[in-house]
Amino acid sequence: MSAWDSLKRAGVIPVVRMDTPEHAVPLARALVRGGLPAAEVTFRSSAAAESIRAIASAVPELFVCAGTILTVEQAEQAADMGAEAIVSPGANPEVIRWCRRRGLLAVPGCATPTEAEACMREGLELVKIFPAEILGGVAFVRALAGPYPGLSLMPTGGIRPENAAEYLRQKNVLACGGTWIVPEPLLRAGAFGQIEQLAREAAAIRDGVLRETEKSAAAGPSRA
Repeated sequence: MSAWDSLKRAGVIPVVRMDTPEHAVPLARALVRGGLPAAEVTFRSSAAAESIRAIASAVPELFVCAGTILTVEQAEQAADMGAEAIVSPGANPEVIRWCRRRGLLAVPGCATPTEAEACMREGLELVKIFPAEILGGVAFVRALAGPYPGLSLMPTGGIRPENAAEYLRQKNVLACGGTWIVPEPLLRAGAFGQIEQLAREAAAIRDGVLRETEKSAAAGPSRA
Protein backbone atom coordinates (compact mmCIF):
# COMPACT_ATOMS: atom_id res chain seq x y z
CA MET A 1 0.00 0.00 0.00
CA SER A 2 1.35 3.44 -0.92
CA ALA A 3 1.97 6.16 1.67
CA TRP A 4 -0.88 8.14 0.16
CA ASP A 5 -3.29 5.20 0.48
CA SER A 6 -2.13 4.52 4.04
CA LEU A 7 -2.99 8.05 5.13
CA LYS A 8 -6.32 7.94 3.31
CA ARG A 9 -7.17 4.61 4.92
CA ALA A 10 -6.40 5.97 8.39
CA GLY A 11 -8.40 9.17 7.83
CA VAL A 12 -7.54 10.53 11.27
CA ILE A 13 -3.84 10.75 12.12
CA PRO A 14 -2.97 10.95 15.83
CA VAL A 15 -0.26 13.54 16.43
CA VAL A 16 1.94 12.32 19.28
CA ARG A 17 4.71 13.79 21.41
CA MET A 18 6.69 10.93 22.93
CA ASP A 19 8.39 11.40 26.29
CA THR A 20 9.89 7.91 26.47
CA PRO A 21 10.54 5.29 23.78
CA GLU A 22 9.27 2.58 26.15
CA HIS A 23 5.72 3.78 25.48
CA ALA A 24 6.07 3.67 21.69
CA VAL A 25 5.16 0.03 21.01
CA PRO A 26 2.20 -0.27 23.42
CA LEU A 27 0.89 3.04 22.08
CA ALA A 28 1.17 1.86 18.47
CA ARG A 29 -0.65 -1.36 19.31
CA ALA A 30 -3.41 0.56 21.09
CA LEU A 31 -3.93 2.78 18.05
CA VAL A 32 -4.08 -0.18 15.68
CA ARG A 33 -6.55 -2.00 17.94
CA GLY A 34 -8.63 1.17 18.03
CA GLY A 35 -8.81 1.30 14.24
CA LEU A 36 -6.26 4.00 13.45
CA PRO A 37 -3.43 2.47 11.40
CA ALA A 38 -1.27 5.63 11.17
CA ALA A 39 0.33 8.13 13.53
CA GLU A 40 2.62 11.14 13.44
CA VAL A 41 5.42 11.14 16.01
CA THR A 42 6.66 14.70 16.38
CA PHE A 43 10.30 15.67 16.70
CA ARG A 44 9.46 17.79 19.73
CA SER A 45 11.27 15.53 22.15
CA SER A 46 14.51 13.58 22.31
CA ALA A 47 12.50 10.34 22.35
CA ALA A 48 11.08 10.82 18.84
CA ALA A 49 13.67 9.03 16.73
CA GLU A 50 13.98 5.98 18.98
CA SER A 51 10.18 5.80 19.29
CA ILE A 52 9.85 5.72 15.50
CA ARG A 53 12.48 2.99 15.31
CA ALA A 54 10.64 0.90 17.90
CA ILE A 55 7.27 1.27 16.17
CA ALA A 56 8.65 0.53 12.71
CA SER A 57 10.34 -2.61 14.01
CA ALA A 58 7.62 -4.02 16.28
CA VAL A 59 4.35 -2.71 14.80
CA PRO A 60 4.87 -2.50 11.02
CA GLU A 61 1.11 -2.41 10.46
CA LEU A 62 1.13 1.15 11.86
CA PHE A 63 2.11 3.69 9.19
CA VAL A 64 4.44 5.98 11.12
CA CYS A 65 5.14 9.56 10.07
CA ALA A 66 7.80 11.83 11.52
CA GLY A 67 6.35 15.22 12.40
CA THR A 68 7.69 18.71 13.15
CA ILE A 69 10.61 18.07 10.79
CA LEU A 70 12.46 21.35 10.27
CA THR A 71 15.75 20.30 8.65
CA VAL A 72 17.14 17.78 6.20
CA GLU A 73 19.20 16.31 9.04
CA GLN A 74 16.04 15.57 11.03
CA ALA A 75 14.37 14.11 7.96
CA GLU A 76 17.33 11.82 7.33
CA GLN A 77 17.41 10.69 10.95
CA ALA A 78 13.67 9.97 10.90
CA ALA A 79 13.89 8.06 7.63
CA ASP A 80 16.81 5.99 8.90
CA MET A 81 14.70 5.06 11.94
CA GLY A 82 11.86 3.85 9.71
CA ALA A 83 9.58 6.85 9.21
CA GLU A 84 7.43 6.39 6.10
CA ALA A 85 6.46 10.05 5.62
CA ILE A 86 7.93 13.39 6.63
CA VAL A 87 5.49 16.00 7.98
CA SER A 88 6.51 19.62 8.58
CA PRO A 89 4.81 22.68 10.07
CA GLY A 90 6.08 24.78 7.18
CA ALA A 91 7.20 24.35 3.58
CA ASN A 92 10.99 23.98 3.55
CA PRO A 93 12.12 23.40 -0.07
CA GLU A 94 15.29 21.64 1.05
CA VAL A 95 13.34 19.09 3.08
CA ILE A 96 10.82 18.60 0.27
CA ARG A 97 13.53 18.01 -2.32
CA TRP A 98 15.46 15.65 -0.05
CA CYS A 99 12.31 13.58 0.52
CA ARG A 100 11.58 13.38 -3.19
CA ARG A 101 15.13 12.19 -3.89
CA ARG A 102 14.78 9.59 -1.12
CA GLY A 103 11.37 8.47 -2.40
CA LEU A 104 9.61 9.51 0.81
CA LEU A 105 6.26 11.26 1.01
CA ALA A 106 6.73 14.86 2.14
CA VAL A 107 3.73 16.62 3.69
CA PRO A 108 4.78 20.24 4.25
CA GLY A 109 2.65 22.73 6.13
CA CYS A 110 0.98 25.57 4.25
CA ALA A 111 -0.91 28.58 5.54
CA THR A 112 -1.46 30.49 2.29
CA PRO A 113 -2.28 29.83 -1.37
CA THR A 114 1.20 31.10 -2.23
CA GLU A 115 2.80 28.36 -0.15
CA ALA A 116 0.45 25.79 -1.63
CA GLU A 117 1.49 26.80 -5.14
CA ALA A 118 5.16 26.64 -4.17
CA CYS A 119 4.64 23.05 -3.03
CA MET A 120 2.79 22.20 -6.22
CA ARG A 121 5.75 23.53 -8.22
CA GLU A 122 7.89 21.04 -6.30
CA GLY A 123 5.66 18.28 -7.63
CA LEU A 124 3.57 17.71 -4.50
CA GLU A 125 -0.12 16.81 -4.55
CA LEU A 126 -0.63 16.71 -0.77
CA VAL A 127 0.07 19.42 1.80
CA LYS A 128 -0.67 19.94 5.45
CA ILE A 129 -2.89 22.91 6.33
CA PHE A 130 -1.53 24.25 9.61
CA PRO A 131 -2.75 25.66 11.92
CA ALA A 132 -6.09 24.78 10.35
CA GLU A 133 -8.59 26.29 12.76
CA ILE A 134 -6.67 29.55 13.16
CA LEU A 135 -6.47 29.90 9.37
CA GLY A 136 -10.25 29.71 9.02
CA GLY A 137 -11.04 26.06 9.53
CA VAL A 138 -13.31 24.21 7.15
CA ALA A 139 -14.17 27.42 5.28
CA PHE A 140 -10.49 27.89 4.36
CA VAL A 141 -10.14 24.25 3.31
CA ARG A 142 -13.26 24.53 1.17
CA ALA A 143 -12.03 27.75 -0.44
CA LEU A 144 -8.81 26.06 -1.61
CA ALA A 145 -10.75 23.41 -3.52
CA GLY A 146 -11.81 25.90 -6.21
CA PRO A 147 -8.46 27.13 -7.54
CA TYR A 148 -6.56 23.92 -6.66
CA PRO A 149 -8.80 20.96 -7.57
CA GLY A 150 -5.81 18.61 -7.86
CA LEU A 151 -4.38 19.42 -4.43
CA SER A 152 -5.24 17.22 -1.43
CA LEU A 153 -5.00 18.51 2.11
CA MET A 154 -4.23 17.19 5.58
CA PRO A 155 -5.58 19.81 8.01
CA THR A 156 -3.96 19.79 11.46
CA GLY A 157 -4.21 22.20 14.35
CA GLY A 158 -7.41 22.64 16.32
CA ILE A 159 -9.05 19.47 14.99
CA ARG A 160 -11.31 17.96 17.66
CA PRO A 161 -14.02 15.31 17.85
CA GLU A 162 -16.58 18.10 17.43
CA ASN A 163 -15.26 19.29 14.06
CA ALA A 164 -13.32 16.33 12.63
CA ALA A 165 -16.27 14.99 10.63
CA GLU A 166 -16.82 18.31 8.88
CA TYR A 167 -13.19 18.39 7.78
CA LEU A 168 -13.35 14.80 6.53
CA ARG A 169 -16.47 15.59 4.50
CA GLN A 170 -14.49 18.02 2.32
CA LYS A 171 -13.64 16.53 -1.06
CA ASN A 172 -10.07 17.85 -0.96
CA VAL A 173 -9.23 16.42 2.49
CA LEU A 174 -7.27 13.17 2.40
CA ALA A 175 -6.95 12.90 6.19
CA CYS A 176 -6.73 15.17 9.21
CA GLY A 177 -4.34 15.22 12.14
CA GLY A 178 -5.29 15.56 15.78
CA THR A 179 -3.66 15.59 19.20
CA TRP A 180 -6.80 14.73 21.16
CA ILE A 181 -6.45 10.98 20.53
CA VAL A 182 -3.22 10.68 22.52
CA PRO A 183 -3.33 13.26 25.34
CA GLU A 184 0.07 13.67 26.95
CA PRO A 185 -1.20 12.97 30.50
CA LEU A 186 -2.67 9.62 29.40
CA LEU A 187 0.48 8.71 27.50
CA ARG A 188 2.72 9.58 30.45
CA ALA A 189 0.49 7.45 32.70
CA GLY A 190 0.63 4.51 30.29
CA ALA A 191 -3.17 4.54 30.03
CA PHE A 192 -3.23 2.64 26.75
CA GLY A 193 -6.72 1.28 27.26
CA GLN A 194 -8.11 4.81 27.42
CA ILE A 195 -6.06 5.82 24.38
CA GLU A 196 -7.40 2.81 22.50
CA GLN A 197 -10.94 3.97 23.28
CA LEU A 198 -10.18 7.49 22.03
CA ALA A 199 -8.76 5.94 18.85
CA ARG A 200 -11.90 3.84 18.46
CA GLU A 201 -14.09 6.93 18.80
CA ALA A 202 -12.00 8.79 16.19
CA ALA A 203 -12.23 5.80 13.84
CA ALA A 204 -16.02 5.85 14.29
CA ILE A 205 -16.07 9.49 13.14
CA ARG A 206 -14.07 8.54 10.04
CA ASP A 207 -16.29 5.54 9.32
CA GLY A 208 -19.43 7.61 9.74
CA VAL A 209 -18.26 10.09 7.12
CA LEU A 210 -17.31 7.21 4.80
CA ARG A 211 -20.80 5.74 5.12
CA GLU A 212 -22.33 9.15 4.36
CA THR A 213 -20.18 9.45 1.25
CA GLU A 214 -21.03 5.96 0.02
CA LYS A 215 -24.75 6.54 0.62
CA SER A 216 -24.64 9.83 -1.25
CA ALA A 217 -22.78 8.26 -4.17
CA ALA A 218 -25.26 5.40 -4.35
CA ALA A 219 -28.19 7.83 -4.39
CA GLY A 220 -26.73 9.72 -7.34
CA PRO A 221 -27.12 13.43 -8.05
CA SER A 222 -30.03 15.14 -6.36
CA ARG A 223 -32.92 16.32 -8.49
CA ALA A 224 -34.25 19.80 -8.24
